[in-house]
Amino acid sequence: MNLNPVILAIPMYFTLMGIELIYEKITRRNTYRLNDAITNISTGTLQQLTNTFVAIIRIGIYTFVYEQWSFFNLEQNWITFTAAMILFDFFYYWEHRMAHSISLFWGGHVVHHQSEDFNLSVALRQTSTGFIWGFPFFLPMALMGIHPIQFVLVGGLNLLYQFWIHTEHIEKLPKWYELIFNTPSHHRVHHGRDPKYIDKNFAGMLIIWDRMFGTFTQEEERPNYGITNALKSWNPVYANFAHYIDLFKSTRRSKSLKDTLKILFKRPGWLPEYLGGYQAPFEVDPDYQKFNQNTNLAVNGYILTQFLVALSIYATFFFVNSSFDLPLKIAFAAWIIITTLMFGFLFEYKNKWLNFIEIARLLAIPIGLYFLIIKGFEIPQLLFFIFTGFAIISIIVFLRLISKSQLPARTMP
Repeated sequence: MNLNPVILAIPMYFTLMGIELIYEKITRRNTYRLNDAITNISTGTLQQLTNTFVAIIRIGIYTFVYEQWSFFNLEQNWITFTAAMILFDFFYYWEHRMAHSISLFWGGHVVHHQSEDFNLSVALRQTSTGFIWGFPFFLPMALMGIHPIQFVLVGGLNLLYQFWIHTEHIEKLPKWYELIFNTPSHHRVHHGRDPKYIDKNFAGMLIIWDRMFGTFTQEEERPNYGITNALKSWNPVYANFAHYIDLFKSTRRSKSLKDTLKILFKRPGWLPEYLGGYQAPFEVDPDYQKFNQNTNLAVNGYILTQFLVALSIYATFFFVNSSFDLPLKIAFAAWIIITTLMFGFLFEYKNKWLNFIEIARLLAIPIGLYFLIIKGFEIPQLLFFIFTGFAIISIIVFLRLISKSQLPARTMP
């Protein structure tokens, strides 16, 4: 079983999102859109999927540095645990700040800022590539003698803390708390794309780092959320690579290696003068409309139903995948990636090939369960029949949506 605190907290995440949605129904203040929320959670799913394959490498490197080069041999107790919490948060501040300051690193963090909404689902909108640039920032903890188990635990707890601060519904907290800790008010600033809010409040748990290093800003009016050049897509895979694609296009037009390196390692938006110069953040037009490819109620209902069922499969995989062999892990991963892609595509496009892929994706559910049974996994017969029935009914419903032309009118390029 996966003992990662982030995975263990999955029920808590969705319970709190449910509470937030109920509260919004009562107050009639809506911060969720179905297409955006599903895309947020889908990017988080892809991040956790990536983590199942690379976590052992990251922890392996950390453990190697700890065992070979640590300066101290610290005991694991509440004192070192507290020190580890503070140290992790300190290095998180600098890793996070550099992710906003270096364009190549921004490609590994921009995913978290792409949503134009701000709610608890945005907390789950995480990158699949950020570990490449961010992990080295934490290796000093290994040199200081922070045990790998403590490192994993405090990292998970730091991320858990940051979940609840992604909400519009909590106003200012007591002054002493706002002075020391990161809060929803502080973090709303961080997600703002208004020029005065950009690159502010990088804190994880402790806002004291921003106050100490000159990056703190108080929330005044509510920010406009998102990035300066909106993604305009519900595709979670494209969300992870959009910035890298833009960087590649810019470096191809560069006239020198020096300018190429500057494009990669200067702040996001930097370009040489012959490519237009620095693309500075701009004030948001009061008439600006969020990207919102509309789908009708029937399509939304179909996608939501498929999404909720897929969540149960995702969660099962993340909890028990340690008992899977590599081919089985890859098969599950392929289905999860295709599923997250299909949700994005169904919100945006109609295409006959997408229709075939969706039907194949649905058929893969009972087929996959059958092969798990053959491989010796104890799966109740009733569960197999339930998912088989679900797949058949889903295919019938999907074919009716197609026949009635209820899918989005926008065709794939």
